[in-house]
Amino acid sequence: MRLEALSRLVRLSLARERKGAFFSAFGVAMGVGALVFFVGLGLGVGRVIREKIFPTDSRLVDVVPPAVSLGSLLGGGKLDAAAVERLAALPGVEATYRKMGIRVPAVTRYDGSFFGARLRMGMEVLAVGVDPGLVRSDVAMGEFKDAGDGQPIPALVSTRLLELYNKTFAPARKLPQLSANMLVGFGFPVEFNRSYVAATAPGPVTAAQAQVVGASDRAMFAGITIPLETAIRLNRASGVDADTFTGVTLVASDPARVPALMEAAKAMGFEIDDQERRLAENAGAAVALTTSALALLSVLICLLAAVNIAHAMSASVRARAREIGVMQAVGASRSDVRNIVLAEAGVVGAFGGAVGTAVALLLALLVDRFASGYLPSFPFKPESFFSFPWPVVVGGVVLGLVAALCGAYFPSRRAAATDPARTLAG
Repeated sequence: MRLEALSRLVRLSLARERKGAFFSAFGVAMGVGALVFFVGLGLGVGRVIREKIFPTDSRLVDVVPPAVSLGSLLGGGKLDAAAVERLAALPGVEATYRKMGIRVPAVTRYDGSFFGARLRMGMEVLAVGVDPGLVRSDVAMGEFKDAGDGQPIPALVSTRLLELYNKTFAPARKLPQLSANMLVGFGFPVEFNRSYVAATAPGPVTAAQAQVVGASDRAMFAGITIPLETAIRLNRASGVDADTFTGVTLVASDPARVPALMEAAKAMGFEIDDQERRLAENAGAAVALTTSALALLSVLICLLAAVNIAHAMSASVRARAREIGVMQAVGASRSDVRNIVLAEAGVVGAFGGAVGTAVALLLALLVDRFASGYLPSFPFKPESFFSFPWPVVVGGVVLGLVAALCGAYFPSRRAAATDPARTLAG
């Protein structure tokens, strides 16, 4: 049967039984729409977790000294220059970036104008020094290097800390909200080896001026990130350990090499700081589990729609038995009859899938509009809670088509098996 004749017969059949076709398409649209909506929601929330809350680079491995081990007591597991060289020589390591925390307490006491507001505050400060190459792309002013005694210390702040400040700290204290660009060039005093609550080292207090030169996802979350040379100089001036490092970040040449690098570092007596990676994985797993449960419910709706199509097509085949018999009597083959029934179901399923997908996209847009206009601002609030890559959109339409064809499979075989002589004889 030619495609033109098949399409004309399908149009006539659907027009004649438009009520049944409508309810069948409605069932498909409900299932497909719910599935596309929940999958898009899960992908959107997962993207926020990966990119904003726990941003991680799949090629980075953070190596730290063991907390307590026999090797460390005997001199092993020490993250010094020799250990860094051994780590850098591991197969698959593209680059190494050392880290050294400031091993004495530090405080800042600020009293002055703060972007148009008056601010008077003192607080403890945490600081870590890193090799400039790790954060070079995030430095927006000057060079990220130690300028020496008496010069401002370049400092990077965490983009996540800035987000929390803008959404929680600033509104509660009526302070201005800031962007990363606004902070560039802002200076504040820092006193190293001084504390309001903790014991200090025997060395002198070092007063310095820190200057923000940018914001970075790789900066220390609850503190400031400064050049490694500065951290070494400050630790040495305070009379504390300035030779061993608190961490080394390994950059793998390929993400596939990360597991092998982690095992090699552990074999050398070190540990892997993967707390944020595990938090991201746990949060992602929770989102995936919830999305999977809702998606399963949506698939069940699609299965019910397929069963409904099977019943509707079976009833249609029984009601059109004489018509089918006449078609076979004038030359229609069994495959022609089967294709007619399948084509009718395919049109219903594709239409229902397309409508359901469109409704899901529209509903997602309305939810984003509502969230933007009525939900209060909170940390890491995204512009959109949804993500709809093209496979999800196309998959919605295809799922509707497949569900309808599955439901129509047995009715189409029953219609093709009709005996025209017996049917026409009554």
